[in-house]
Amino acid sequence: MAKVLIVDDSPTETYKLTSILEKNGHTVLAAETGEAGVVIAKEQQPDVVLMDIVMPGLNGFQATRQLSKAAETSHIPVVIVSTKDQETDRVWGLRQGAKAYLTKPITEKALLSVMGEVMA
Repeated sequence: MAKVLIVDDSPTETYKLTSILEKNGHTVLAAETGEAGVVIAKEQQPDVVLMDIVMPGLNGFQATRQLSKAAETSHIPVVIVSTKDQETDRVWGLRQGAKAYLTKPITEKALLSVMGEVMA
């Protein structure tokens, strides 16, 4: 199963995602800031990153751009998971290097489906 890094400053959202992922046999790593997410991704080399957008400091768009441009993390697919549901947010997220964009609240089926697609 996959090693998944959740980057989200909401303990509630992190808990929800962790519950879904662990129930389905995945290993979960977590970071509360974009900066920590970038560091953990470089050190732990997860199979996929689930990235929130609205966070203090380095936001999800900036962290996604750093991960997609860095040689040691550019192969790791980033899925943005955000409450921001505007088409411009989706387009901008994909331009930063994200492989997919999910709008919260997300269902278990949607999460697992997208993870399967981006890791294939």
